[in-house]
Amino acid sequence: MTEPHEPTGSTQRLPATGRQSDTDVREPDGGAGASAAHDPVPAPEKGGGRAGRFWSARRIPAALLALVVLGGAGLLLYDIAAVRADRPAMQWRRSLADDLAERPLDNVWVLVGAGVAAALGLWLILLALTPGLRDLLPMRRDRAGVRAALDRTAAALVLRDRAVEVSGVQSVRVRMGRGKAAVRAVSHFRELDDVRKDLDAALGAGIKELGLARQPSLSVQVRRPTKKG
Repeated sequence: MTEPHEPTGSTQRLPATGRQSDTDVREPDGGAGASAAHDPVPAPEKGGGRAGRFWSARRIPAALLALVVLGGAGLLLYDIAAVRADRPAMQWRRSLADDLAERPLDNVWVLVGAGVAAALGLWLILLALTPGLRDLLPMRRDRAGVRAALDRTAAALVLRDRAVEVSGVQSVRVRMGRGKAAVRAVSHFRELDDVRKDLDAALGAGIKELGLARQPSLSVQVRRPTKKG
């Protein structure tokens, strides 16, 4: 049987020996004709708008930044209030002020600290300007006010299931990207060109049935099983 949790979407047919067990997968009688047996995709209604990518909430970076700012601001305000109350400033603030006043700007530690601060700032800007959630593929907006997305792992599993229905396919591995679906198949009989042609037809129809806003390109490679020994 297949393992549905495998991210790349792969499966393996086991040869039948006498009695069909629970782990055996039977091959269909037809090739690409079996793929045509699926129900056709209903005609989409009038588009409901542009199907853009989903934006991540960035909860973890936002929470960490908020905690750091809250802690630093609270400590600094407490020290300022203590000084206004005629109490000495904290030792760490006096040491930091003296150290910064004595160290030149080309000091190694000053440059390292500035580099770290700049890197963190660029990272936060990058998180703010990019949507994230690269594993979600936006689907067509056939109805206004409705947005949907398909997980890339689920899309790979759907294409894998369509590929194993093609006659001659022994195993399939599917890698689903945002713009390309790479399929690597192993065929233990039939001509490789015929298997590749049937895979192109079956997977092309499968990609259309996914209902994605941006249909990925298809790359299919078929090879013979590796000889053992």
